[in-house]
Amino acid sequence: MFKPVIAALLLATTACAVHAEPPTPLLWKVSDADNSIYLLGSFHLLKDSDYPLADSTYDALADAEHVVFELSPAEMNDPALGQKMGVAAMRTDGKTLQQSLPEETWEQLSAYTAKRNIPVANFQPYEAWFISLMVSITEMQLVGLDPEKGLDKHFAERAIKAGKPVSGLETGDQQIALFDGMDEKEQLQALQDTLAEVANIESEIDKMHALWRAGDGEGLFAATAADMKREYPALYQRVNVERNQAWLPRLAAMLDDSSSDDTLVVVGAMHLLGDDGVVAMLKAKGYRVERL
Repeated sequence: MFKPVIAALLLATTACAVHAEPPTPLLWKVSDADNSIYLLGSFHLLKDSDYPLADSTYDALADAEHVVFELSPAEMNDPALGQKMGVAAMRTDGKTLQQSLPEETWEQLSAYTAKRNIPVANFQPYEAWFISLMVSITEMQLVGLDPEKGLDKHFAERAIKAGKPVSGLETGDQQIALFDGMDEKEQLQALQDTLAEVANIESEIDKMHALWRAGDGEGLFAATAADMKREYPALYQRVNVERNQAWLPRLAAMLDDSSSDDTLVVVGAMHLLGDDGVVAMLKAKGYRVERL
């Protein structure tokens, strides 16, 4: 699951070196005759060495009177969100995780938990999607990634400190439902893919990091979202396309309302890339789009 799904949702870096130049941002300015919105592709787990970012990102924040995230900062920082996810992931079919998995997959998971000194019994009450997510996040944190350093939190902290209004495009419940809505086949495939890729996770993250630092949107899309679209078409539709389509009227309203102010929108990078991305959708509606 890491490469096509988790990488697409949690694009991040493991690089330890201090870089001389800031990363090239995935940043666009979309305008009509009255005002503009800035679209910044977020990476949800980063490191200290990824900061500071390019001046253009901070200039966009300074110019914006309102900052919008996938989740509002209040909900983003609420410990109850993780608790809700755990509750949503609890099995309700009367089976244990082991009873729901092929024997080979259970053996792979048992070997993984033994290697990481995690009691495998801790996983028994949960659905497979939650286990694949936990394994992926555990591995990313072991190679040094920190959700507290994520782009979303970085800009939320700065926006709040600057006294700018902040809001979210959706709720935590909606995001949890994206995972909890996976059918049994998708969940099993995701867990099997995750366990198969654990050994290569560091090199995969290094690849995503290099593409991110280069600002290579096409390469990043090909390495993450394109895989997800091919391997998990139904999930890709829910996670990416349907959400982009739901956000589009709200983003367009920010531009069409002559009385509204400029806005910075910080969302997962996948939502801005490719033909299904928000950038392409806004361009198709006739707005002026420029990469910054």
